[in-house]
Amino acid sequence: MSAAPFCAVPVAVKAGNHPSGGAKQSLSLAAGCAFTCSLCVFFFITSNRIGDAVQSTGILSALIERHPGAEITVAAGAVCAPLFEAVPGLQRLLPMKKRKHAGHWRDLWWQCVGTRWDLVVDLRASKFSWTVRCRRSLTVTSKLDDEPRVLELARLIGEEANPPAPKIWLAVEHERAALEAIPDGDPVLAVGPTANWIGKTWMLERFVDLARRLTGPAGPLQGARLAVLGAPGEEAQAAALMHALPANRTIDLVGKAGLLTTAACLKRCVFFVGNDSGLMHMSAAVGVPTLGLFGPSSERRYGPWGAHCGFVRTPESLDEIISQPGYHHTLPKSWMTSLQTDSVEEAALALMQRLNVGSAAQG
Repeated sequence: MSAAPFCAVPVAVKAGNHPSGGAKQSLSLAAGCAFTCSLCVFFFITSNRIGDAVQSTGILSALIERHPGAEITVAAGAVCAPLFEAVPGLQRLLPMKKRKHAGHWRDLWWQCVGTRWDLVVDLRASKFSWTVRCRRSLTVTSKLDDEPRVLELARLIGEEANPPAPKIWLAVEHERAALEAIPDGDPVLAVGPTANWIGKTWMLERFVDLARRLTGPAGPLQGARLAVLGAPGEEAQAAALMHALPANRTIDLVGKAGLLTTAACLKRCVFFVGNDSGLMHMSAAVGVPTLGLFGPSSERRYGPWGAHCGFVRTPESLDEIISQPGYHHTLPKSWMTSLQTDSVEEAALALMQRLNVGSAAQG
């Protein structure tokens, strides 16, 4: 049974006549909350972080699917804004670079105040929609840490019974660049050894061991190539992985490509394993079998989304980790040391077998 979103979360409704004429289109957010517009004009405000931005793409995809031809404007943090460059119907992409005294919000307002929006979706829980002309607005006003973020966002548009999966839109040039970076050939295992916080990073030497096990003579991906991914500036963190396999089987993608080309590269891989990070969510969003590693973050809240995904976490629960004496999220140390390579290998083999990936499919 699907709940009406206007009962599930506070939603601001603003009435007004649409300035354009012509044939009307129903703006369907969920059952019982449609209105009409001749050409739907949407404003989508999403996160600063790559992972959070990827998780938000499911509801954007659902709105686009319901309203073909809609004109879309997206505002996002400067780092993750490029994720939206190939969104269908994109009219404007507005990167938000944080400024003192909320200056980035004033900049955004000046760029948007002249437009009359049919719908403003604000996933940053701001009051922005009250400062521009819009017929309806949807705003996340609470964070329920005991449920998946994708499900929480789906509730905004009344789709909690069947949450739309995150999606990354790619253009031909991204696919072409990915083919140059990862030419056709042996299967590719993708590894994401970094994260936005060192506390969430698994030991690099264990990534090396895992890669050798999975691609070695007895591994499910025997003879596979290894693609190492990361952001610009993370080269040193990932350096040891570059020597895990022979050079002719190693593909260095750390800081080498933009977000959409990186997503296209991930799409060419047969399996991804990595820390809880933006790369993990990108991998899941392009449909790659994805195994996420968790410790001081919630696998229930932020686990990779989809039946093709799985996770493995430290023996300690999140609550047990953050209640340890001396724990603090600013400490420059990993909280993943108790997660052993055997456990990650076992989880990877189980996911590969379930999804018929490599020789693990034959058990």
